[in-house]
Parts: sequence; structure tokens; C-alpha cells
Amino acid sequence: MKKAKNIMNTVVLTRLVMGLAILLTLVAIFLVATKRTPSGARRTDDNACTSVVVVASGDTLSKLLLEQGLTHNDVNAVAAALKSNAGISTLRADNDKIEFTRSNDNAPVSKIVVIPSPWKQVELTCDNSGAWNCKTVDIERDTRAVYRSGEIQDGDSFYLAGQRAGIPAGILVDVYDLLAFEMDFERDVRAGQKFSVLYEENFSEGKKIDNGRVLAVSFEALRGNVQMYRFRKADGTSGYYDAEGNGAIKSLKRTPINNAKVTSKFSNKRKHPVLGYTRAHKGVDFRASTGTSIPAAGAGRVVARGYNRGHGNYIKLRHNGSYETLYAHLSKFVKNVKVGTNVRQGQTIGYVGSTGMSTGPHLHYEIIKDGKHVNPMTVKLPAISNLGSADKKNFLEYRKKLDEGIAELAKNPKMFIQL
Repeated sequence: MKKAKNIMNTVVLTRLVMGLAILLTLVAIFLVATKRTPSGARRTDDNACTSVVVVASGDTLSKLLLEQGLTHNDVNAVAAALKSNAGISTLRADNDKIEFTRSNDNAPVSKIVVIPSPWKQVELTCDNSGAWNCKTVDIERDTRAVYRSGEIQDGDSFYLAGQRAGIPAGILVDVYDLLAFEMDFERDVRAGQKFSVLYEENFSEGKKIDNGRVLAVSFEALRGNVQMYRFRKADGTSGYYDAEGNGAIKSLKRTPINNAKVTSKFSNKRKHPVLGYTRAHKGVDFRASTGTSIPAAGAGRVVARGYNRGHGNYIKLRHNGSYETLYAHLSKFVKNVKVGTNVRQGQTIGYVGSTGMSTGPHLHYEIIKDGKHVNPMTVKLPAISNLGSADKKNFLEYRKKLDEGIAELAKNPKMFIQL
């Protein structure tokens, strides 16, 4: 072993210092070469730095802008520009995104992009005078029509069969809403029935973003094959029509609550579960848990809302000169839906409960035609509108081409139609 005095002489110390300096220089070079942008940030070709913030619960526009170093004057200017030019006054947690761009890491924010949806973004830029300019940019969609088909198996619900066929949940909900005008999903679904759906998928830069609209649906129901096609009329409005061009959407839905089990049918003689004797059951009961939303079966006006011993909390809608619907045993009403209120089809009017003469939570649903109660499951419902002669001619030509496309997709389900 060397002695300490020999190790700590001047020459050795000099060499150690020089070696340490070289080592530190190499480390510094390595760190510069491997330096990364901060998490959630990226560098553009012009060396500008852009960071992306996803709005979280509790975030406000003011809070996020101040965190990025903007002044209170800038915050107020940006907020005013968003509200006046883009109609944005609040941010939605876990949905909206904001991009902040700087010329370099230490520079102030020069551009802000608010992204409220995959198909829209609002760009704000700061000019040389310090003013914030705002413009809205629509993102171009690459829309494709895709085809899915399936078959009901033993023990299936339509929803389970649809999932197995690869139909997204949101599209299945839309199909439910369409077919509910023609079908009772509790009684009309049987093993062996086939169905198909043509719907839109929206892409951007080769990546699927979301699903679009249902373009066509077919279901082998007990009453015959139900077909519906979405068609845009000459006046720009769109609707669903059967194969002959007649309005497929009826004025009322047979089953207001999707996929609800029928627990008691319409009958002129039914033993009342509470009273114990036989009397007419003037509607259909659907099992649903307390608090389930009750949508209006059709557009109309509230003509009664209140409480009685039999129905408990109930609400009654008038749809036209012939039809009314009644919804009973509600747990509560929607606050702003009162007598005289006009409601649209599908709008929530109340919530399932067990008030009045009821043995458990369910919806009692009635249809009254010309003052007489009719069976919601069998009554023939009028279409909202049929096509005029010119539109009908165009529809039949369109439907023929669409059917040809559907036939090709049925043979090659991995293909799609570019829209």
C-alpha cells in the first residue's frame, strides 16, 4: 500500500482535478444530448414547445391559464374571446383539452388551443399588440359505413346478441330507440331471429374517434321483417323510412323504457295485486329500479301531473287530437316539467317509483286513443311523416344503391363504404 504523503502530492492532485473536470464535461454533454421535453409536452419543427392539459375536476379556465404564467388581464381577454366567438364559458372535466404553445421553454404562451370535441377546436393567438384573436376550426371527418349482423340465440336479449355481433353499445341504444316503435323487446325477441345494422364510424388521420349515426337496420320480428333507412330529404331534414318510403318512426313508442321487462300486460280482466279482485288493467307494467329515467313516448304537452290513490304520482301527455299517454307510480317528477310544458320525444319527464297501489318499483304505461284505452303493444300507431313524391323517388333510388352496398358488405364484413 502506498503511503498517504505519496498519494496526496501536487502532481497526483492535479491529475485528479483534470480527470474530474473531463468527467463532468462528458456528463454535461450527455445530459444535453438526452434532454426531453416535459411530460405532456412536445416540440414542433420550429423548436416551439406545446404542452397539453386535460381538464380535471375542479379546474377552471382562470386557474389553468394562471398556472401557465398568463396575467390576469390576459386571462380576462382569453375568457371574453372564448365566450363571444366560440360560445365557451365553462370547461368540462375529463373531456376538454387545452394546448399551450411557446416559442421556447422559457417564453410566454403565444397560442392557446381549446379542444372541446374531436371535431372542433378553438385557436387563440396573441398578436404583437398583446390582443388575443380567436377562431374556430372544424376538423374534417373521414366517415365510413360499416356493417354488422347477428342472430338471436337461446337465452339472448337483443343487447347481448348485438354485443356478440360487434355492435358498439351506443349504436345498440340508437337501434333500440328505432325498433321500439315497431317491437316489444320483451315479447318479440326469439331464438333464430336475424338482424343487421349499417352505421357510421368517424376517423381522423387514420384513427377511429367515435361512432356516428345508424344508416340502416333490419330485424326479423314476429310481425315480419322490420327495415328502416336513414334518408335526407330535399329540404335538408333527415328521417327514417321503411323500404317503401313510408315514415318508419311512429308518433309514439310502444315501450318508453328500453329493455324493460313486462310484468303485467294490458287486460280487460286482471286480478289486482293490491285490491285482490278482478278488474281491467288499462296499461302495461314495465319492471325497472327506483330512479330509472322515464322518457316521453312521443312529443306532446303535459295536460296532468299529480297524485291519486291508484296511480300514485302520475303524469299525462297529449300528443295530438287523438292520442294521450299516461305514466304512473313515479317516485318523483322532473322539476321543470309541469302542466302546460311542451316536451320532445325521449325527454325525461319523471323517474320510476312505487307510489300509489303498487307492490314494487315499476312503470305503468297507458295509451289513450280518442278517449279509449288501447293496448300499447298491439295498437297501430301513425307515422310522423311520409315522403312526398319527389323525395320518395329519390329515396327508392338511394335505397336500391344502399341495399347493393349492404349485400357486398354482408359478403365481406371487414370492408366499409367510404362516405
